[in-house]
Amino acid sequence: MDFLYCSKMAKLVQPPTRFTHQDWKTSNLTKYANAEVERAASERLVEESKRLSDETEKRTEKTQRDVNKKFQQRIDDIKYWKQELDDKLNGLCIEIDNLLAFKTRVEKALEATAEPLHIAKQCLANREKRRAIDLVHDDVQKQLLKEVETIEGVQALLQRTLEQSQEQIRLNRKAKFQLEKDLKDKFSALSIDEYCENLRNNSAGLRFKEGSAKIEANSVCPEDWQDFSNENILKGERERQSSVELRSLIDGILQQTSNDMRKQCADVNLAFTTRINETKDAKSKLEDHLNKVINQIKEIEENITRLQKAIADKELPMKLSQTRLDTRTNRPNVELCRDPVQYRLIEEVNEIEESVARLQERLSNAEDSLKGLIRNQLSLEEDIEIKSNTLFIDEVECMGMRKSINIQNF
Repeated sequence: MDFLYCSKMAKLVQPPTRFTHQDWKTSNLTKYANAEVERAASERLVEESKRLSDETEKRTEKTQRDVNKKFQQRIDDIKYWKQELDDKLNGLCIEIDNLLAFKTRVEKALEATAEPLHIAKQCLANREKRRAIDLVHDDVQKQLLKEVETIEGVQALLQRTLEQSQEQIRLNRKAKFQLEKDLKDKFSALSIDEYCENLRNNSAGLRFKEGSAKIEANSVCPEDWQDFSNENILKGERERQSSVELRSLIDGILQQTSNDMRKQCADVNLAFTTRINETKDAKSKLEDHLNKVINQIKEIEENITRLQKAIADKELPMKLSQTRLDTRTNRPNVELCRDPVQYRLIEEVNEIEESVARLQERLSNAEDSLKGLIRNQLSLEEDIEIKSNTLFIDEVECMGMRKSINIQNF
């Protein structure tokens, strides 16, 4: 232990190394030179740092100005397309409302065909109650069948038109949805970019975000962005134009179908009027003939009565003649003579028999004529009743219903 302690003390008290004066000067000069070099390098670094700071400041400011300008251009682009989309959306919304109104017109027109069709079919059913010879396939029947065919054709056309309008409304709403979705995205993008454009270096909420300087994988190029909105606008315009053309077509169809139904209704009514007048005229003539037949029946009945009386009136003269002849047979012997009296009495009997035969024949003819007149009377009365039934069906039942038909412009 003592040995080690003595060795350490000897090292501590050993005298320092000695340098020459020249070494000291050289050392100082070296340090001066090193300090001067380091100071010069430091001065250059300071100047370069100032220049770099000014340069980066200017470049940053220029970049920010360029970024702000790009933001403004982007905002202008978004506003432009947003306005285009908004205008197209407004036009499409108006067109949807217009087409909905036309769809309602078609629905009402379709509903309005139900009553005329029911009346036409009911008229056909009623006219089946006509009897005998009046159950004829006349012009009224033909026009009623044509009216049923016309109305059913109108219904089929209106139903197809209604389906077309419903499909076009669906397409319009689909295009409207795409425009609204695009507008919503444009509004969000515009809000984000306007917020970003208004941010400044001293704005609150600024923060570092590692990895933000990148291009998103699902992002699109400006051309695709424009094409997307442009396609939505073109599609919206195509659907709007199709809708306008469909409305024009619907307007023409409604006008044409209304005219067709109104014309056919007028044709049916005219046929009814003509047929009613014709039936009335026939009924009037039948009634005239019936009156004449009835008068003739009265006359023939009176004639029969006269003939019967004339025949009866011949009984007494016949009895007288035959009695005289029979009594004269009792003349005795030669008095039973064929004298002029006898011949004249025989002629008288023959004359009376001939007169009675002729009267009987005329009476038979009169009775046959009476039977024929009665048959005609019954036939005329039956036909008049048939005509009355036809008039009731056509004039009261059918035309009474048809007066309620009021086909307006659809």
